Amino acid sequence: MTNYEHRHYFDRLVDYFASEKNKNPSRIYHPELDVYRSVKDESELRPAAVLLPITRQEEDNESHLVLTVRSANLKSHAGQISLPGGTQEEQDHDAKETALRESEEEIGLLRNQVEIIGRLGTLALPSGFLITPIVGIIENGLEFVAQPEEVAEIFHAPLDLILDITAYQKSSVEFKGSPRTIVEVHYEDYRIWGATAAILYHLATEISKFRI
Repeated sequence: MTNYEHRHYFDRLVDYFASEKNKNPSRIYHPELDVYRSVKDESELRPAAVLLPITRQEEDNESHLVLTVRSANLKSHAGQISLPGGTQEEQDHDAKETALRESEEEIGLLRNQVEIIGRLGTLALPSGFLITPIVGIIENGLEFVAQPEEVAEIFHAPLDLILDITAYQKSSVEFKGSPRTIVEVHYEDYRIWGATAAILYHLATEISKFRI
């Protein structure tokens, strides 16, 4: 293993988004996930964005990704693990604005508390949305406030787990009457799957391939 591979995942993440290799990010989908491949015309999808809020690596604090548990009363994906974010609105100039606005509304993360370092490629969903993930660095120790109508819980997953491609496993779910293969990753009692896992698995894959 090279010295670079021994470095903290946080450092490798920052290097990746500072490099030229991330200037034109590729579309997100798991190679075996036909659910996402089934979306052909992205121009008809509604733009949305999510934020990946990652805490800064410090000597006494490992880096974490902030995630949410969706409220049980939501019409779609109730109780699932999610990234803060939502649908683009008229006042949003771009995906970054959408991700920051929605994060402030959902978990009380102020936009001036986020250092945006980059974005990933879009993820097209059969539910009719085209998601752009925005990656931002935040300081440790911030206090979050869950918007109860949308967020049941806020938790932190170690970045070393999220970016470890070997931590992900394949499973099967039923989609429109047929079994489909997805990826998922587990942290304590949390099962991260669906669109959130697809985004995180894509990021882990990109980081695993990246070399300075």
